[in-house]
Formats: sequence, structure tokens, C-alpha cells
Amino acid sequence: MLKIAVAGTGYVGLVAGVCFAEIGHTVTCIDINLDKIQLMKSGVSPIYEKDLEKLMRRNFEAGRLDFSTDFYKAYKDADAIFIGVGTPEQEDGSANLSYIANVARQIAESVEKDCLVVVKSTVPIGTNDKVEQFIQDFLKNEVRVEVASNPEFLAQGSAVYDTLHAERIIIGTESKWAEELLKDIYKPFNIPIVSVNRRSAEMIKYASNDFLALKISYMNDIANLCELVGADIQDVAKGMSFDDRIGSKFLNAGIGFGGSCFPKDTKALDYIAKQNGYELKTVRAAIDVNKEQKTILFKKASRRLITFSGLKVAVLGLTFKPGTDDLREAASLENIPLLLKQGADIYAFDPVGADNFAKVYPEGINLNGNITYVNDAQEALRNANVCFIFTEWGEVKAVTPAMYKELMQTPLVYDGRNSYRISEMEKAGVEYHSIGRRSVEKSALKENHNVEFQST
Repeated sequence: MLKIAVAGTGYVGLVAGVCFAEIGHTVTCIDINLDKIQLMKSGVSPIYEKDLEKLMRRNFEAGRLDFSTDFYKAYKDADAIFIGVGTPEQEDGSANLSYIANVARQIAESVEKDCLVVVKSTVPIGTNDKVEQFIQDFLKNEVRVEVASNPEFLAQGSAVYDTLHAERIIIGTESKWAEELLKDIYKPFNIPIVSVNRRSAEMIKYASNDFLALKISYMNDIANLCELVGADIQDVAKGMSFDDRIGSKFLNAGIGFGGSCFPKDTKALDYIAKQNGYELKTVRAAIDVNKEQKTILFKKASRRLITFSGLKVAVLGLTFKPGTDDLREAASLENIPLLLKQGADIYAFDPVGADNFAKVYPEGINLNGNITYVNDAQEALRNANVCFIFTEWGEVKAVTPAMYKELMQTPLVYDGRNSYRISEMEKAGVEYHSIGRRSVEKSALKENHNVEFQST
């Protein structure tokens, strides 16, 4: 087993470090935030992620995992140093590489033995070449240091499982030495390894994420058309899913994609293409469709209501998806400001994301409206005039159609995740609006038939 250092303790770095320790390597996770380090040493994860805290504690107690701000001590005799710091989006869509540069210089000034530097952060194509040169420029000792690309493909909410049971591991190297060392690190995972050059590995990350973003935006575009022509997007998606060339994943229509990857990576690849004199029309379309989709429920409700001023508005779900406390590019961040500006009295529920959202919009008066954070969905719905569903948490889907009718003053529901059957909401007396499905008044015919799918 090898000695590994991991720079950065966000979703990428912390999950990677914990999983490396879980399969037997000795790992030190580095972060500049002392409070965060002390929190992790006490057994508390700074991010909400299924099973992460449990594995973090187990490996820390077993002595395979440590946390520190002392990068010199961690880097000087490491066999491999993984970089998992952020590459946040800049105003023009490009990636901010300053955190990568800072870590690269620290590595150059610290290493005292041959080591492999592995960039897990999502970076523009060609960045790893620059990182290697940057390290060579500042290298203090006569040691061998090479850089490899090893993009991650985890999904927030299932990051630990995705890492330990990945479908493949992508490694990009420029020498046999780097390739074999990286294969040794990943050998205990017993997962297929795809070995390519560095630039191909960098492109695989962008191409994969942007393809999935394309699928989501395509289905949302089709869903919007379904509403206009009287088709049902869920029936359409089911019919499509039987085609092996299409597959069944990422066919759910809704209010757009969010999170730390898809929005940033689509914009970054669009920027990279433009910098090279090329226009990625498909990726640009995915970005544009997603931007419009985020507020489609608000627009629907605005056509139905005169104003939100003075209305009690229930908001169910704040995070960009269930299973995480991450708010990045969440639909709630687009819609709640619009509601507040019109003077809405918002009662918001999210099982794990409320505290993070309150950092952006503190409880009380905001803009022209008011926001209150509540502990359960029922409290948010009580006497509400309208409800928006932005995240399909289990706690949200557990609310029955009858409860909307019973609790709300006006049972008017706008569901961005298609969480309920139209017939059940209609039967309960709820005016229900969703994405890409027949409107309430047209639902009766659809609910009277069942579509059977046969293989050919």
C-alpha cells in the first residue's frame, strides 16, 4: 500500500481520500482551513454525503486517514499527491485555476522524493501539461515529479458508492512509470481502468458530463413541446428507454440540471471551443434550454395568479437534488428571489439544505417578501395559497395528495419533479401543474388507458 496526500477536502478531495484509505492506503487530506480540519478530526464531515462520515471516522480511528494543514509534511515523502481543489466558474465561463496553481507550487517546494501528482479536479484540456511545467519551474529538489490526469465521475448524493463501485477509472499519463504507479493505486478497487494520454483524459471528463447535460436539456425541451401537443413526457421517456442506443438514464424531465458539475462543465467546454475558434452548437443549446427551464414553474404560476404579494407560498426542497446539501445552481436560487421580489411570504422546507440556504437568504424579510424555514413539509403547506416542489426528497414525496387538499388554503401545486400521478392529485381535489404532462383538464383521457410495451 502507498502513502497518499490529497489536496482539498471538498466533494472530490475528501471522498477520494476517504475511499483510498478504505481500500488500505495511508492518506493525509490537506486543507488550508484549520476549523475544517479540526471538525474532520472530531469525526464530523463538512459535507452531507451518504456513508462518508461513517467511513471517515472508521479510517481515522484505524490510523489510515489523517487531516492536516501542514502541506509540507504531507507532500515531502508522498508516493502520490492528488489535487482535488475547486476550479470555480468565472464570469466568462472559463475555469479559475488559481487554487490548482497554489497547490502545484506548494508541491514543487515540498517534495523530497520521486512522486506522481494526480489532478482529479476538472480542468480545461491542456491544463495538466501546464501544471507539470509549473512544478518543474519551482522544483527545489532533484526528484522525479510527473503529472497525471484522473478525472472523477461521482454523483453528489452517491459519491462514496460511485467511487468504490465505479464503472471505469480514467487515467491520463505521459509515461509508463506514471501509468503503472496510478494502476497500482487503483488495483485494490478491482475496477476497469481506461488508460489514455493526459489531454484525452481531460476531454473525457467534459465530454461525458456534457453529454449527460445534453440528454437532460433535450428531454426538457421535448417535455415543453409535449405540453403543447397533448403528449405525456413520462410515456415518451418510457418508450425511448427500451432502445439500447438511448438507455433509460437521464430521461426524466424537470426544471433543469444544477450542482457543481453540469452547469460549470457545459459553460467551460463552450468557452474552450470558442477559444479555439469553434462553436459547440449542441452544448450551447443545452446551456440555453437549462437556463429557461429553471424558472418555467414560476412563469406558469405567474400566468395563473395576479400576484404573489401577500400569498403564503410553500417551497418544498431547496438543494439541486436529493441526497446532498449542495445548493449550487439549484432551481430554488432562481425562483425564490423572483417570489420574494413580488412580496411572497415563503415557508421553505428542506431536510438538509435549509441552513445553507439561510446563509444566502436569512430568515425574515428579504427583498419585498419574507422567508421562514420550517422543519417539515406539512408545516410549510399549512394554509398555503400555492406550493412549489423544487427537490424530490423522500420527505416531500411522502406527502399524499389528500394532505395538500387538507392542509393548503388553496390546493395549487407546481411540481418541478413530476412526483405525483395527475389522476391522484385530481381525485384529491388538487390543481396540479407539472412538467411535460397533460394539464389537469386534459388528464382524464390519459388516465383511462395504459400503454403496453412489447419487445420486437
